[in-house]
Amino acid sequence: MTRRILIIVEYDGGPFYGWQRQIDGPTVQQVLEQAAATLTGSETLVQGAGRTDSGVHATGQAAHLDVPDKFDAERVMQALNALTGDHPVSVLSAREVPADFHARFSATGRRYLYRILPRRQPPALDQGRVWHHRTALDADAMQQAANFLVGRHDFTSFRATHCQADSPLRTLDELRIEAVGEEVHIHAAARSFLHHQVRNMVGTLALVGSGKWQPDAVATALAACDRSAAGPTAPPEGLYLTAVSYPI
Repeated sequence: MTRRILIIVEYDGGPFYGWQRQIDGPTVQQVLEQAAATLTGSETLVQGAGRTDSGVHATGQAAHLDVPDKFDAERVMQALNALTGDHPVSVLSAREVPADFHARFSATGRRYLYRILPRRQPPALDQGRVWHHRTALDADAMQQAANFLVGRHDFTSFRATHCQADSPLRTLDELRIEAVGEEVHIHAAARSFLHHQVRNMVGTLALVGSGKWQPDAVATALAACDRSAAGPTAPPEGLYLTAVSYPI
């Protein structure tokens, strides 16, 4: 008999080649699976809700794993945290879920935060955790532009060229710009996102914030359904997966 355990995970994406296991470098999934195998005594799959890219962080990644019935959720959380060693990965919580639950396919929503530091001076304490944008940004203009992207649209202009999703249609529930101290924060929420969608939207909004584009140019880029019509891909280090929601 086994239990299915849902874990919420925080990690610094800097040292990793993303979430998903790779043959050419360390990943968050590999670190957790190695820890889980040590706990259970056998190979154990840790299935994440989203495949964050190299350098992308998480404060609320979700994943599930199956463990022998003798291990309850609290013990799984404590053991994984003890067994991940010096890797910047922490299991924040764990709970038992039904056997048919799936961290990826049962998810009803995902939330991301993108942090931009718009100043000339480079960050010392947050290097690798924000996008250091060397010119000022107009958060109000960025919000005007962001409003064009909220709702259900064909996001071809904002998907990676190698995105493997069957359809470019997505419903963006929220795209909110917030000034927080020196930083500009971009909050994005949807049931699911296309590959690089958030980073491509951020790179485009930064063109507006810096005065290179007018806000309505984003609507034009969206309508073009052509990746070359939108702005550049923002770097990975400013992006955080902050929450995954479920109906249970």
